[in-house]
Amino acid sequence: MLTVDLNSDLGESFGHYKIGNDANVLPLITSANVACGFHAGDPSVMAKTVAIAQDNGVAVGAHPGYPDLNGFGRRRMAMDPDDVTNMITYQVGALAAFTNNHRLHHVKPHGALYNAAGKDLNLAVAICKGIKRVDPDLPIYGLSGSNLIKAAEQVGIPSRSEAFADRAYQADGSLVPRSQKGAVLTDPAEVAQRAVHMIKDQAVTAITGEKVPLKVDSLCVHGDNEAALAIVKELRKTLKANGIALAAC
Repeated sequence: MLTVDLNSDLGESFGHYKIGNDANVLPLITSANVACGFHAGDPSVMAKTVAIAQDNGVAVGAHPGYPDLNGFGRRRMAMDPDDVTNMITYQVGALAAFTNNHRLHHVKPHGALYNAAGKDLNLAVAICKGIKRVDPDLPIYGLSGSNLIKAAEQVGIPSRSEAFADRAYQADGSLVPRSQKGAVLTDPAEVAQRAVHMIKDQAVTAITGEKVPLKVDSLCVHGDNEAALAIVKELRKTLKANGIALAAC
C-alpha cells in the first residue's frame, strides 16, 4: 500500500488575531508545521498548538519564517547567510522547548523563505546549517527537486520531499506565485483528485501544461486556506478510497 504524510501549516494566530481552523484540522493530519513567532504565532499559540498536536498523535515540526508579521512572511528579505542560520536556530530551538522534551519531527521553512531557498542554494544551505545546529538528525521538508533538498544532502541532514495539492505549479517545478490567478486551489474535490495523481504518478501538470516529475514524501495543505478543513476531510476520504494510507514520514 502507498503511504504519504499529510502536513499542514498551523499555529499562525497571534495576539488577538486568529488565523486558520487549527483545532479541527489537527486531528485529521499526520504532521503539523507550527509557526515559531517570526512570520506568525506567539509563545501562547505555540504552546497550545503543540499540545493539541501531541494529544492527537500528530508529529510536530517547526515552521520558521522571515521576521515579517505584517507581510505574513511572504515577502523576501535580504539577509546575510549567517543571520539566516542564526534565525533558523533561534526559531527551531524555541519551538522545541514547547515539546515537553519530545524531539521535533521536522523543520519546514515558511512562505517566501521556503520559495526563495528552493531556488537559492546558498540560502538553502544557511537554513540547513541552522537546523543542524539544533539537531543533525532533524529532517527538513523541502519542495521536491528544489535546492532545499540538495542543500540538506550537502550539509548532512535528512530531507523529505514535499508536494502541494492546493497550489499550482510552474514548469520548473516551483509554485506559481500567489499574486497570479489560479495559484491557490480551493475546491476540495479537485485538490483531492490532484493529490491522488501526484502520489500515484509522482508527477504534476504545470499551469502551462508540462508534466513535472515529483517525489512525494509529504503532502501539504495550507492551514490559512479558507477551505483547509473541507480539503483535509476530502483528502482523507479520497486517498483512502484509492489505497493510499496516511502516516508521518
